[in-house]
Amino acid sequence: MISVAMEPKQFPEYVQAVQDSGGQVVPLTSDVQALIWLDYSNPDGLEKMLDQNPQIEWVQLPFAGVDAFAEVIKRPIRFTSAKGAYREPVAEHALALSLAMMRVIPERVKANSWGRQFADSLYDSEVLIIGAGGITEELVKLLTPFRAQVTVLRNKKQPMPNASRTLLIEELDSALEKADLVIVACALTKQTQGLFNSAKFSKMKRSAYLVNIARGPIVNTEDLVQALNNEEIAGAAVDVTEPEPLPDGHPLWSAKNIIITPHTADTRAQVVRLFSERIRENVKAFGQDSGWVGEVDPNLGY
Repeated sequence: MISVAMEPKQFPEYVQAVQDSGGQVVPLTSDVQALIWLDYSNPDGLEKMLDQNPQIEWVQLPFAGVDAFAEVIKRPIRFTSAKGAYREPVAEHALALSLAMMRVIPERVKANSWGRQFADSLYDSEVLIIGAGGITEELVKLLTPFRAQVTVLRNKKQPMPNASRTLLIEELDSALEKADLVIVACALTKQTQGLFNSAKFSKMKRSAYLVNIARGPIVNTEDLVQALNNEEIAGAAVDVTEPEPLPDGHPLWSAKNIIITPHTADTRAQVVRLFSERIRENVKAFGQDSGWVGEVDPNLGY
């Protein structure tokens, strides 16, 4: 029987997932070597727990992004995250936001008169996706019926299946100049913190749209507000913001051509179902010492 600790509290769905893989959830003692950590907002608590329990060999983290645990994951133990687990709902949300922006839905839902006849189409468009994880893999599939020319930017020159081309992140500026739609789907790291700023917006077409379903701090919020209000880009849709939650009255709420969703690309119900499956997979992998899913690379930071 595989013994797994779950902190800081136990959730029945996750306890069941452990049991489904032949494990049991137990209090954390000196004999327990596996830990499911569920509090993304408390990396210091995890660090303290690991200091007190040097026998722990594996930690399952709760979200796809592990930026909050940047220091913790440098420890010489195995960390797995939820990366790829939420790929389907997040990719679906990115597509919905993209279509809404290109069909000027923000303008139409506020209208009280017939207005202009305008729309951009995803069909045969140039789409640029930043990041090459599971969300991007899913997005490329969703974009296929639109005959979009999809360019993926990543850290290594390794082709993304079904994408039109794959470039290195260092080629971002030249790629921005051609894109009709830019989707941010990368991890938050030192390299991507503040990646989209006024300099990057100036490289984009004035007719281009930005969608961010990754992490808020990848986009400089003040620069985004300025780019929208000065019509440097055609519009933006974000599911994540900096700061988050976005305070009432923040200038981004009233910026031109903006859609803001409150980090709902994956809802609580979706997360519980999909993270339960990740727990099943990795508890089984812990027992077999193989088949790990979502393993974190401390050098890359995700």
